[in-house]
Amino acid sequence: MSLFVVDQEKCNRDGICVDSCPVGIIELKNRNPVPTPVEYAEKLCINCGHCVAVCPEGALSLKTMATEQCPPVKNEWRLGPEKVEHFLRSRRSIRTYKEKSVEPDILEKLIDIAAFAPSAKNFQPVRWLVVKEKDEVRRLAGMVVDWMRYMKKEHPVTAREMHLKSVIASWDAGVDAVCRNAPHVIVTHAFKKNHAAMVDCSIALTYLELAAPSFELGTCWGGYFTAAAMNWPPLQKALGLPEGHATFGAMMVGYPKYKYYRLPLRNKACITWM
Repeated sequence: MSLFVVDQEKCNRDGICVDSCPVGIIELKNRNPVPTPVEYAEKLCINCGHCVAVCPEGALSLKTMATEQCPPVKNEWRLGPEKVEHFLRSRRSIRTYKEKSVEPDILEKLIDIAAFAPSAKNFQPVRWLVVKEKDEVRRLAGMVVDWMRYMKKEHPVTAREMHLKSVIASWDAGVDAVCRNAPHVIVTHAFKKNHAAMVDCSIALTYLELAAPSFELGTCWGGYFTAAAMNWPPLQKALGLPEGHATFGAMMVGYPKYKYYRLPLRNKACITWM
């Protein structure tokens, strides 16, 4: 099979797929009855699916994704600006969780949704590690505190800037200010030599946190966990990532203990127009 096939009966030769292809590997010339791949198209294609998604007639199918495999966009489900603003403003960073664990199939569905996040050149480098047992979350949080003690001793200036002393004191007093007693932590990792991995993982986790409320879940970015996972060999060993991979983000996940009833204010956006 060629890189893509075009249903000649459905294709109206409007050239939309040609114009929309991000790497310019589709052409429509007079000698060709329908769009065709350019030379070396298979090597250049990033498998983004733009050509499949943009065709109004559903005439084009990639070798890797047929038109019938891609659900149609439901315009009646689109949110207007007011609903989008309400949805985004109602998002909260959850730091108090119920004791209830999240069912594995729900976590898997949540990650499946987050996996649709954009990535550089559609490389899709993000991999996911789910710490699903609460005891294991706490054990790993203790290793983060071990890293904090090291930082306080060996790098006191950085430790002060990160307020590590208070986190250590809370831990010693029986309060988990690292993972907030969340039942689960989801870690993103990727090949550490991929220069776009940090951004790709951050976008994927953002998708995850925005999708979480639809499952009645709450999330919070694990900044301390991420910092330790990127720099503390004992924690890196405990996570057991594949060879050549590094952690690029972590997020606490669980059922929120409390509901929120107001939309807090934030600073006015600082905009410069050019």
